[in-house]
Amino acid sequence: MAAKAFVVHFSAAKPSKEPFCRYPDCPSTSQSLPLKSLSVNKPAGNLNNVLFISHYTLATLHRRLSPVSAGDSDVPHPFHQESGNFRSNKAFEEWNSLTAKFSGAANIPFMLLQLPQIILNARNLLAGNKAALLAVPWLGMLTGLLGNLSLLSYFIKKREKEAIVVQTLGVVSTYVVISQLAVGEAMPMPHFIAISVVVATGLVLNFLNYFNMLNAGLWRFWEDVITVGGLTALPQVIWSTFVPTIPNSILPGTIAFVVGVAAVVMARMGKLSKQGVKFVRAVSGWTATLLFMWMPVSQMWTNFLNPDNIKGLSASSMLLAMIGNGLLIPRALFIRDFMWFTGSSWATLFYGYGNLVCLYCSNVISKEFFLAATAGLVSWIGIALWRDTIAYGFNSPLRSLKELVYGQ
Repeated sequence: MAAKAFVVHFSAAKPSKEPFCRYPDCPSTSQSLPLKSLSVNKPAGNLNNVLFISHYTLATLHRRLSPVSAGDSDVPHPFHQESGNFRSNKAFEEWNSLTAKFSGAANIPFMLLQLPQIILNARNLLAGNKAALLAVPWLGMLTGLLGNLSLLSYFIKKREKEAIVVQTLGVVSTYVVISQLAVGEAMPMPHFIAISVVVATGLVLNFLNYFNMLNAGLWRFWEDVITVGGLTALPQVIWSTFVPTIPNSILPGTIAFVVGVAAVVMARMGKLSKQGVKFVRAVSGWTATLLFMWMPVSQMWTNFLNPDNIKGLSASSMLLAMIGNGLLIPRALFIRDFMWFTGSSWATLFYGYGNLVCLYCSNVISKEFFLAATAGLVSWIGIALWRDTIAYGFNSPLRSLKELVYGQ
């Protein structure tokens, strides 16, 4: 889960011909910056030039992400040459590389989470047991699919490659499950066709945009679509969680849809302030994150209403969810992406670990299993904070967290 434009003007020397960013919006990426050091073949005629070359080289090497306000999460982040201690360049580059690898490694537990369901559905279809597929709620799967698709667009815009792979895997694996439900007549076929069109369109547009082959107007239209879709889905899913305690109604989603369309139209017509437009642009990423954040709340509410159902939870699945989301935390913290950090941390603590707590309290898992999971989680979070502090040359992890939330 997951959640945010990361320029520096120099007059003392001529900037490098190799651009800091490959795209007009200047999104920062773990792979898009030149890592070559500048070399000086002749004595500099001015001390300022020497200082500029030295500082510029370090800034390029470290790819320091400027801390920004948490409200600017969806905007790609610029480089800042003054914040951070560049003396620890080796630690910075090592941690940069490791966090990217951790983010990529999250694909393994996430794949293992969905694979058993895909295999089980296939077995039931082959056996002709279509009724068994009714146990998988297609609306819940659709919510996850739309969340993955929205976050894919978010990370495409930020050019965060490892996170792009995670979200793409989420879209594809969830779509496979939905396809199985459609074949098993566990969901309406017209709905499946509409979902297929949205998924295919979304994947094509996202990857065309990633390779800078998409018209800017078409991308803005897609962003408007996922903004309205996310804003519509979030309150409806929250409301549906508490049915039948509260009456079943589509009113929350309908109201949100009208508000979403009005906000997008006003932004397009220039009727909103600059801050208002920025807010509307950030809605799709945050609604997708909040949808995923709502999953553990929904699960815990179900556990509260039906304590006996807790025994039906898989401890292995909860552990995999905790590991997968936990692997994303160091990268989100490192690039100062508050939205991504919030979603990943919430899913780690409340979905993965929170359900393990419920399983332990219900005597479903052993004390040793629970303590091992607890020790592993606490150690991992501690290591992430400690290494981030060293990488940036700070004296306290609180500085990293302050930058994450408040910016500079």
